[in-house]
This record gives sequence, C-alpha cells and structure tokens, in this order.
Amino acid sequence: MIKIECIMRPGKLENVKEAVNKFGIHGITVTQVMGCGLQKGRTEVYRGAEYSINLLPKVKIEMVVPDKDVEEIVKIVAESARTGEIGDGKIFTCKIDNVVRIRTGETGEAAI
Repeated sequence: MIKIECIMRPGKLENVKEAVNKFGIHGITVTQVMGCGLQKGRTEVYRGAEYSINLLPKVKIEMVVPDKDVEEIVKIVAESARTGEIGDGKIFTCKIDNVVRIRTGETGEAAI
C-alpha cells in the first residue's frame, strides 16, 4: 500500500475529488494548509504600506491506495490539478506497512 499526499491549489480540489472518485477511490482526507515554494508568496499593500505574504493557502489531500493503482492515480491527480503555472503543487508517495479499520478490525488492503 502507498500513501499519496498532494499539496495543491484550493481551486483544484473539486476537480481532483471528482477524478479520483471516478477511478474508485472514495477514502480521502483533505486539510487546509499554508505553504510556499517557487511561487515565493506575493506582495500586498495595506493602508499605503507594502507587505510580503510568504505563505499561501493550499490544500493537502491524503489517500492510501493499493500498490498497483499508484501510477494511475498520481497521473490522474497531476492532470486534474495542473494549471501550468508556478504554484500548482507537489505529489508525494510513501510506503505504508499496515492499515487497520477501527470499526471492524480489518487489516491491510481490505481496510482501505
């Protein structure tokens, strides 16, 4: 099993949710986060003074999927979240040793 973490623009959340649901992934966790990368924030003016805002609002989606589906899901997420501009985000994957469904006690892929 692999955990996929996606940091992306908040405006692309619905596109990604719809795309992974069509693929058959229904268990996702969404968190509102702040971050910066190549985008390096932006500058705003408030009451005549200029302020640098380094951290921009982003959304983090997390899902655990079977090994066989990882490449396809990463491709789907990347295509759904892409605008072609700096700040589109990143996708991370990492190995998961085990999953336990608390309600039933199921383990492994059956618990996803």
